[in-house]
Amino acid sequence: MELNLADPKGLIRESYAIEGITSPECRSIFLDWALSLKPGVDTREALRVLIAHYAMASEGHPMNPILDAALASPPAPAPVRRGGRAARVSAPREG
Repeated sequence: MELNLADPKGLIRESYAIEGITSPECRSIFLDWALSLKPGVDTREALRVLIAHYAMASEGHPMNPILDAALASPPAPAPVRRGGRAARVSAPREG
């Protein structure tokens, strides 16, 4: 994937250029970046491109852990609670 597809508005590039940027500011920029991706762009691949291009060259930058966390696998979904009648009535028994 090309860098211009991974960072279409240059938001991540600019975050690495801002001296003294804080982690909360990086999280806000990351959210803006995520919302700016074009439909059909593989977010995980875009994150890999950004990490390879920016994070590797900027050790200790507050954006690095945010990009790493976004690339990490998502937490397991919570169990689905069944409500209403489906929760009160057991499944039909096979006879």
